[in-house]
Amino acid sequence: MKKYKFTINGNQYDVDIQNVEDNMIEVEVNGSAYEVEVDKSIQPVKTPRLVRARAVPATDTTPSEGTGTRGGKSTGTIKAPLPGSVLSIHCKPGDHIKMGQRLITLEAMKMENNIDSDKEGTVISIKVTQGQSVMEGEELIEIGG
Repeated sequence: MKKYKFTINGNQYDVDIQNVEDNMIEVEVNGSAYEVEVDKSIQPVKTPRLVRARAVPATDTTPSEGTGTRGGKSTGTIKAPLPGSVLSIHCKPGDHIKMGQRLITLEAMKMENNIDSDKEGTVISIKVTQGQSVMEGEELIEIGG
């Protein structure tokens, strides 16, 4: 749960709070487990916790999501990180691309966004055309290992 470092009378203690229920706290001090009882019940913190939606990875290499192997080499897809329009395509099928190389420029909310490769490989197919509108998570380019 939470980890703390205490120094008491010159001795250092690593404290890991495991669980808190009512007035009982399970702690681990320098690797030893203890149950501690406090005088009053501890109220949970009322600070809201930020929960973010799962980000769509730029290159998807998991076989369960439609990519697999082609000729013994792994394949992946570059997906649109946000909705927009394809301004320009900077590669063509058969091109060997390096990690970080610009592949597509998307226009979203009146801003240009560069879509760069996060893997090395050969462009197998381009699934969009210049001027086409795309949605978040839509496949743009298929890359082979």
